[in-house]
Amino acid sequence: MKKSILIFSIILMTAFTSKLMAQATENTTAGAKIVAPISINETSALHFGTMAVLAGSPGTCVLSTLGVRNATGGVNLSAQTPTASNAAYTVGGAISTTYAITLPASIIVSNGTPAQDMTINSLLARTASAGANGLTGTLNGSGADSFTIGGTLNVAAGQAAAVYSGTFNVTVAYN
Repeated sequence: MKKSILIFSIILMTAFTSKLMAQATENTTAGAKIVAPISINETSALHFGTMAVLAGSPGTCVLSTLGVRNATGGVNLSAQTPTASNAAYTVGGAISTTYAITLPASIIVSNGTPAQDMTINSLLARTASAGANGLTGTLNGSGADSFTIGGTLNVAAGQAAAVYSGTFNVTVAYN
């Protein structure tokens, strides 16, 4: 009987010990991919061109991403210089990669007198790769793309005759 208990104890201990020592090892891989940094270069500044506004009627100058200007309200467009131009940019980076464009909600342009500032809003971008307005583009097989920006300039009634300017940030980032 003592022998049976001893044998049973040895079998039981062997069973638990083998389970506690059971393990497996898998050789696996790790890696990383480094892509070319994305870059942006301005090739043309955003300019709404020359215009006049009636004393009692505010309005807007809308510059499409294709460079077409339209006026509303008391704004009258002129062909005098400087003429309208879209902001235009080239983008470079990893081939066949999509990227996102981030535009500001608005831009302030000033003639130096804060009370006469004008706001540019409703900014839109149009990438060459998409061929339509949107905030996503795709770098081609050479790692390049381009885009233009248009928007709406809000002009107050009787806006002071002056040259207005301002700055804004445009950001591109890989998706």
